[in-house]
Amino acid sequence: MDSKTYIAKTLAGLEELLAEELNGIGAENVKILNRAVEFTGDDQIMFKANLYLRTALRILKPIYSFKTVDSTSLYRGALKLDWSEYLSLNETFVIDAVVNSEFFNHSGYVGLRVKDAIVDQFRNKYGKRPSVDTKRPHLRISVHLSYDDCTILLDTSGEPLFKRGYRLHGNLAPINEVLAAAMVKFSGWKGDTLFMDPMCGSGTIVIEAAMQALDIPAGIYRNEFAFERWKDMDLAPWYEMLSKEEERLENLPALNVKIIGSDISQAAIDIAEKNVEKAGLSKHITLIAKSFEKTIALSETGTIIINPPYGERLKKDYINSFYSMIGRRLKFKFENHKAWILSNNFDAIHHIGLHADSKKILYNGALECKFLEYSMYEGTKKIK
Repeated sequence: MDSKTYIAKTLAGLEELLAEELNGIGAENVKILNRAVEFTGDDQIMFKANLYLRTALRILKPIYSFKTVDSTSLYRGALKLDWSEYLSLNETFVIDAVVNSEFFNHSGYVGLRVKDAIVDQFRNKYGKRPSVDTKRPHLRISVHLSYDDCTILLDTSGEPLFKRGYRLHGNLAPINEVLAAAMVKFSGWKGDTLFMDPMCGSGTIVIEAAMQALDIPAGIYRNEFAFERWKDMDLAPWYEMLSKEEERLENLPALNVKIIGSDISQAAIDIAEKNVEKAGLSKHITLIAKSFEKTIALSETGTIIINPPYGERLKKDYINSFYSMIGRRLKFKFENHKAWILSNNFDAIHHIGLHADSKKILYNGALECKFLEYSMYEGTKKIK
């Protein structure tokens, strides 16, 4: 198979993790960009990227670039591409545009002009045009416009890759699966000690932890990827890859360590149980309705990841005392554990009262958060 260039998109701060993953699946010429990683590989690598990568949002395939400074040059540039190579008259398409240019200030308009070029080309050639389908198109086209550089890319993924396919339900603010997977990776947990999320909500973090520990492909639960609907795509290697993975997953051994999710809300635990069951992980993950204030260590050592409330709807005094409780509980009930906390409330973080070993800036949606690492010792850190 011929080698092609691809762009894997991700969240800010996860580029290096994604680059490591790409190297791990055999991608070549891996290059870190802003919220993205460029790489080269054949169709097999593209299949693997969609199936295995835990920290990617989409896998895009650039097919054409040109300069544009106005509506006319944008239309003419898009018209130069032979769209019949990628799309048939009876197939559907949709366009997503990302714009960062002083020449264009509306992504919807950019998408509209490219759409006009595509349908006009078909109408001029055949007297008919393909239709737009925003829900399940045969071809999802991505247009990236930066200053005067316009790149047209094909979206190989379809639904964003954080939509793993196991989440039946979510709580009020479910964490993105890609961010959850990255947090587990950043923690350094290798599936060899107890893992706990004591504010687990709908269970995303414990599910991502179990999938990593059991080496379950990130995309194995999805119904479809966009490339499966592409014109002239040879899918035999893809189905062979899927078949091998599904056969392997039928005989997964039980984990030798505990993965525990708990939450003060029984309603949240009920939702998490359904998601865990959908992921086929019920025998690997234990879920408990219990407040963190009453939670104790169940092992001599382990990893704890917490995504506590940030306090948007809570009084300042309450959220500060809540974070103070988290710090006390960790210090006095979880000796010899590693704890990681993600929060957007930088003031409340100070009330944890523990010294962070490391800090990372991550983004939970549009919220800039700190991801802090704490080592719990018996006694003081100085004595340790």
